[in-house]
Amino acid sequence: MERGLLWLPLLVLFFWLAWAGWNEYQKVEAYRIWAESFERSKYDIYAVLGQKGREITWGKPTRKDPKDLQTFSLDDVSKIRLIVDGKPVEGESPNKGKAGLEFTLNNDRSPVTIPFTQVNIAAEWGKFLQETI
Repeated sequence: MERGLLWLPLLVLFFWLAWAGWNEYQKVEAYRIWAESFERSKYDIYAVLGQKGREITWGKPTRKDPKDLQTFSLDDVSKIRLIVDGKPVEGESPNKGKAGLEFTLNNDRSPVTIPFTQVNIAAEWGKFLQETI
């Protein structure tokens, strides 16, 4: 009986890991279907991002479809900045930190910040989008 009680936490951990893996798989599959309509797209645990022409659409990944989707045009963007740990990055980007791209829009709306898990991917998207505006 004592050995059974020792194995119980491992069994619970195994089921929790299996559920977490299945949950993430469902998010990636929902993203894959959603991203088919875009020319360029990105998925990570914080946000999904898609570009179609001059339109940028982003939201939060879920197991069904991305939620809280927002769309804006690159024609309305006046400035794109790389943000790491809440501060704008000038010059070379750091290797670590909480990254995001901040889009300042022309129509006096508050800036739109799209989170990224990796700084280098955020920097690449920022450079690419800077060239298109």
